[in-house]
Amino acid sequence: MARKPETGRLGIGAHLANIWRLTIKELRSIRADPVMLILVVYAFSINVYTVATGASVEANNLAVAIVDEDRSALSRRIADGLTPPLFRPAVEIAATAIDGEMDAARYVFVVEIPPRFEADVLAGRTTTVQVNVDATAITQAGNGAAYLQTVILNEVAAFKAGRDGVSTNPVDVVIRANSNPNLKSSWFTSVMQVINSITMLTVILTGAALIREREQGTVEHLLVMPVVASEIMLAKILANGLVTLVAAGLSLVLVVEWWLQVPIAGSILLFLGGAAVYVFTVAALGILLGTIANTMGQFGLLAIPVLLVTMLLSGSATPIESMPVWLRWIVWIISPTPHFVSFAQAVLYRGAGFMTASPPLIAVAAIGGVYLAAALRRFRRVVLGG
Repeated sequence: MARKPETGRLGIGAHLANIWRLTIKELRSIRADPVMLILVVYAFSINVYTVATGASVEANNLAVAIVDEDRSALSRRIADGLTPPLFRPAVEIAATAIDGEMDAARYVFVVEIPPRFEADVLAGRTTTVQVNVDATAITQAGNGAAYLQTVILNEVAAFKAGRDGVSTNPVDVVIRANSNPNLKSSWFTSVMQVINSITMLTVILTGAALIREREQGTVEHLLVMPVVASEIMLAKILANGLVTLVAAGLSLVLVVEWWLQVPIAGSILLFLGGAAVYVFTVAALGILLGTIANTMGQFGLLAIPVLLVTMLLSGSATPIESMPVWLRWIVWIISPTPHFVSFAQAVLYRGAGFMTASPPLIAVAAIGGVYLAAALRRFRRVVLGG
């Protein structure tokens, strides 16, 4: 069957009416798919909560052992300074047991305090405390080692100040963390997981909607209707994007703010407005992937690596600045997700207004225009036989 030419005979009102009717049809299709509805609810509720509370990156409840060869008041003070919630109570072990205990993964850190440690500190002589770290626990090893070093230095400074009557630190460094005073990882990961869910669900919903119609043969019904390719594609984007936006808004209010008690500094409505632009972009990507795959299984195998790479290189897990320069430029040019993550962080964390947060949104819209044009071209050629 030949594709119907997209002429300008219909007025704007007729085009909008067709898009409205097709959008309602898509919403009814989503309502009739209970598995997809369960996936949407899970992705924006339980999934957000479990990732925010389970994937903690801060040091917590770290296992520490001490080899105390000094047996002094200062060494006991250091051991007593390792307290919950950062550390478990320190366990004293022998020097000969270090390798076996760390190979068995019983301790993340082993602190070795040398003989005459207190005497050397009081005499002003240079001395060394060795900290053995199990670097296989990479997150705890990095953050925990910094906390452990701070505890040891603070205890030594307090001990010397108590003996000498003066502080040994001429500078008092005061750290104030903006937007997240207690540096709780859940405040960050919860919002980032909402963004990841928006990306994943939008691509899956739009692509699956197209594949489902192709597999069931209902797309042929559309070919005999007075509709054109752009109307069919826009209806799929609008319907599935609307479901994702509503779920994301409810997730921010009910899961992030109410359940996880994460304060939102900015406007949720502004965030959802920017999310609408982002959803339009990734929905076009979902349509594009749906035109490449022929079956639902192929679409799943194609979408998984695309989504993984998109989310891992979005800046929601690791900073964009930590990537190689060449990869950073590629990500900024072809992926809308880093720009949207930057927009979301500015609005939700720092309370930025539209003028401040708009540059990343402009980049998302530009990339979305390219995706939309490519998806529409593939949609006409593959689905409608043009």
